[in-house]
Amino acid sequence: MKSFPPPLSAEEERYYMQKYTEGDLEAKHILIERNLRLVAHVIKKYQHLEDDTEDLISIGTIGLIKAVTTFNAGKNTRLATYACRCIENEILMMLRGKRKTNRETSLYEPIGTDREGNEIQLYDIIEAEETDACTRIAEKNDIRLLYSKVESELTARERMVLKMRYGLYNEEEYTQREIAKQLGISRSYVSRIEKGAIEKLRPFF
Repeated sequence: MKSFPPPLSAEEERYYMQKYTEGDLEAKHILIERNLRLVAHVIKKYQHLEDDTEDLISIGTIGLIKAVTTFNAGKNTRLATYACRCIENEILMMLRGKRKTNRETSLYEPIGTDREGNEIQLYDIIEAEETDACTRIAEKNDIRLLYSKVESELTARERMVLKMRYGLYNEEEYTQREIAKQLGISRSYVSRIEKGAIEKLRPFF
């Protein structure tokens, strides 16, 4: 794997994102170039497939470009965490597309070998339990942001309904009917509160 330029610091990232939003295309190129190591990191988990590494890099780079062009600094934390998801999503879309072109492919049909020569089946990829480091970081940031917005954007009743409905803060999950019974309101009212709360949070994700 070739070497890549060092990643941007948080301050540099903010600077170049601001320049890019002002129409500076050179800033866009810098944001892409200085985050190319993310592409190399994400594709490591897919290199045992028969797909050429250069093809994976190309697909991953498309995801990186999409990340740079759609990143909203006001709604997201760091570009890197957002970009990792975009890169992986692009690769997964490519893999799904390949599966769709051959509907007769079995989940247990060999699709390549790993570095030690062991046979890899499609089932192994779908059922892989290992979570990419970038994905774990992104999930933690999403959870942190979710809890922050639940506390700052919702009313006390909306917070209570979402906490009970989805088991936030590691609490037990309840059905709408169970919540309605505990709060002394109708199930349809619980549903309206839940939908309203989700709509309030949607712009932040």
